[in-house]
Amino acid sequence: GRGFARGVLAELERTAHDRGRRRMVLETGTAQPEAIALYTSSGYAAIPKFGQYREYPNSRCYGKML
Repeated sequence: GRGFARGVLAELERTAHDRGRRRMVLETGTAQPEAIALYTSSGYAAIPKFGQYREYPNSRCYGKML
């Protein structure tokens, strides 16, 4: 509740953008509702599952254009 996770996420986005990345993709699970809330409140939208996460029914993937 002190904003540490939001700060870490913002720094990851900044460094990715500075290195020429145009999109961030994240994965979490349904057992982490706090992560889901952070991602959606930070502008991430649900995307199709990718990679190994396709096989996990409780996996949730999110993406955001930088």
